[in-house]
Amino acid sequence: MDAWVWWLLAAVGLGIPLVLTAMPEFGMFAVGAVAGAITAALGGGLVIQVIVFVVVSVALVAVVRPIAVRSRSQRPTLTSGVEALKGRQAVVLERVDRGGGRIKLAGEIWSARALDADQTYEPGQQVDVVDIDGATAVVL
Repeated sequence: MDAWVWWLLAAVGLGIPLVLTAMPEFGMFAVGAVAGAITAALGGGLVIQVIVFVVVSVALVAVVRPIAVRSRSQRPTLTSGVEALKGRQAVVLERVDRGGGRIKLAGEIWSARALDADQTYEPGQQVDVVDIDGATAVVL
């Protein structure tokens, strides 16, 4: 049997644990084995085939694995409810001061109060929602 066939068998053999264990490193070694098979098919000697296998496998593990680990640890955050309203802009409908007022936030009318007790906001003014306190938006 030709050497490239053995390399392909090795790639399949490394692909099986990849599927069973979901460890991407096995897939990277399988790609290295495919590179070794290509080298063998092109007429490279055994030493060259092994060097290509090692270089491709190590390069993939060194480059792809950190990217995969980073993307696995950075899950997208989905905010909902009142947490999704924090940081949004609203339009003042009725004067807002420390005593209260009304704003239009995300298409709904909310009661609101100013974060700074000395600040007042007039109708039509844009404000930023910094917190939601019960059913009252705290604006700045």
